[in-house]
Amino acid sequence: MTTINTTTETTIAPLFMNSIDLLNHWQGHRRLTRRVIEAFPDEELFKYTIGGMRPFSGMVSEINSISGPGVKGIATDVWTTINEMDHHSGKSEASSKEELLRQWDSVTDEINTFWAQIPEAKFQEIVLAFGQYEGEAYGIILYFIDNEIHHRAQGTVYLRSLGIEPPAFWNRD
Repeated sequence: MTTINTTTETTIAPLFMNSIDLLNHWQGHRRLTRRVIEAFPDEELFKYTIGGMRPFSGMVSEINSISGPGVKGIATDVWTTINEMDHHSGKSEASSKEELLRQWDSVTDEINTFWAQIPEAKFQEIVLAFGQYEGEAYGIILYFIDNEIHHRAQGTVYLRSLGIEPPAFWNRD
């Protein structure tokens, strides 16, 4: 809770959002990103690019490399280094949409498992994510979400350029 000081009294304001609300918000984004993955034709998911950007499968690999291991790092203080991340090492590059979706679902499960192990106070602590990004844990998590939204938007542009109507950005059910 946040303390608000006034000249005559001190009151306690309720939190705007608790950790469960934040997780639910993020999982809504993950459901939407999964639908964007599903909307891609198999070949274009792995080969189609615009303007020198990576194929969407590479962007999804990055999201997966950051999200699951990132929440695990916050929960356990054991971090994967940048060079060990799957999207840098190439060790878990999927070769089919089905495999990429299985990886996506596995990371979603990993997020849920490790999220439950993070004490509320930990979200306010300073962490060194992946051995080089320092910030409050909640801010690092917001970066994970922002990164996913950024890459999902790129995937949405890819779909539109292929003549495919992307899932509605506002529907996170």
